[in-house]
Amino acid sequence: MLRKFLKHKTFLVSFVILLPVFIVALIGPLIIPHDPLEINQNAVLKGSLPGHLLGTDEYGRDILSRLILGIRPTMLVAFGATIIAFIGGVTVGVIAGYARGKTEKMIMRIIDIVLCFPPILLALMVVGFWGAGVKNLIIIIGFLYIPYFARITHSATLQVKGLEYVQSELSLGASHFRVITKAILPNIMSPLIIQISLTIAAAILLESGLSFLGLGVVPPNPSWGQMIGDARGYIYNNPMYVIWPSICLGITMLAINLMGDSFRDILDPKLKNK
Repeated sequence: MLRKFLKHKTFLVSFVILLPVFIVALIGPLIIPHDPLEINQNAVLKGSLPGHLLGTDEYGRDILSRLILGIRPTMLVAFGATIIAFIGGVTVGVIAGYARGKTEKMIMRIIDIVLCFPPILLALMVVGFWGAGVKNLIIIIGFLYIPYFARITHSATLQVKGLEYVQSELSLGASHFRVITKAILPNIMSPLIIQISLTIAAAILLESGLSFLGLGVVPPNPSWGQMIGDARGYIYNNPMYVIWPSICLGITMLAINLMGDSFRDILDPKLKNK
């Protein structure tokens, strides 16, 4: 399996892009050239200059330092929300697909109702009442994407449950917990891994959108979406102020989507012979 990933060009390209992003997210506070919260009224909205490689913002704060530190909340929200969505969605989906009957109908109808609303709309409503912040965003976005994992898990569980090795486990008197954990879950992970990569990308985009609107990461702490939102009012004074976070966000989103495509190509059995 490792050889397949190493031979896949799309995976390698996305990995080369994302690895530095993750490393910077981990060690960002150790490598920033300036305090990202330090205000300098003598260097407001400046372009590249000595000591400030990417220029400064409307308060004279170093853009490079804020870009580096802005990676962390975005990644925390993306991965934290994905973990919540994965655990909740897989649990609900397996229960619905395994139990069948009224339990399945009730769970799937609730999921269908949630999926009728765009995630950004629900997020705006909940954040508006509950408040902004990284912790709130992780919980809100995580719960919003539970239905996506649940639908995939439910469908995959229905397919796997009817196979011979699962039926043989049941006929031998294995407990339901053992059948689910030993026979079903290991055999439905491929589509879930693909969904994980898609959810991470969607969570980054949603967090950036909320931060752009001022409902995400709480200022003065930086995030890429918040920086883009702040910079739109100064696009004529310092165009690079809005371009730098936009490039970082765009490249990261592209790399994650490419990695999701590579996972699909490698793990989807229908595409193995193509």
